[in-house]
Amino acid sequence: MEQSKLNRLKEIATQVRINIVDEVHAASSGHPGGSLSIADIITYLYFEEMNVDPKNPKWEDRDRFVLSKGHTAPALYAILAEKGYFKREDLLTFRRVDSYLQGHPDMKGTPGVDMTSGSLGLGISAACGMALTAKINNKDYRTYTIVGDGESEEGQVWEAAMFAAHYKLDNLCVILDLNKLQIDGPIAEVMNPMPHDKKFEAFGFHVITINGHDFDEIAAALAEARTVKGKPTVIIANTIKGKGVSFMENQVGWHGSAPNDEQHATAVAELKAAL
Repeated sequence: MEQSKLNRLKEIATQVRINIVDEVHAASSGHPGGSLSIADIITYLYFEEMNVDPKNPKWEDRDRFVLSKGHTAPALYAILAEKGYFKREDLLTFRRVDSYLQGHPDMKGTPGVDMTSGSLGLGISAACGMALTAKINNKDYRTYTIVGDGESEEGQVWEAAMFAAHYKLDNLCVILDLNKLQIDGPIAEVMNPMPHDKKFEAFGFHVITINGHDFDEIAAALAEARTVKGKPTVIIANTIKGKGVSFMENQVGWHGSAPNDEQHATAVAELKAAL
């Protein structure tokens, strides 16, 4: 990847992380850990991969994105603001009762949100429906969904995987955020869903494994997914929960906790130093 493009993507991802920290601090609630872990992936999707138009959010031929792990809505809102769907200042209304930026994505109230999500397993299922609809209607748009590793303990995720393979949804790209932590602790201790690669392969997926914080690997994986015919693709992205904020990284306590004023200031200063 050209250095100029790489630098630009890193700057956007850093701003996305600042937005995330600002959101959960302003609301005094939210899920920063898993939002920070997908910042690089969601940045590449919206600024390089997907064919979308912020001025026409409901454009019929747009690529679709479903945040299946809907509790990490701060990441989705952060990137939508950077892409121009709404003003960055509105992020500070996150989770307020009168805000259109609620704790989980709402397709009826938020520009750029393609699917309401939050109940784990439902997002990937809806994404399968979107991909099948494109096939039925002979449309070229692709559907992308980010699934949590803890979420993959839900049986419905595997029902969706079976559906995707059965209908040969090669226009579907599932991205698994493998940060290895969920609300109650390490996924391997709570309800071990690994190995994901062999399971998805057994369900009929083309499997790619990457470092989810390396833009070159993200780009290569998404490019490879576009070449796959006759089966869906899953990109297993190894990530760090809380990535970018040193005291949040790999700390399960930041799954669903908001920083206080001092922690917020420290986090923002640390992130800004990376710009």
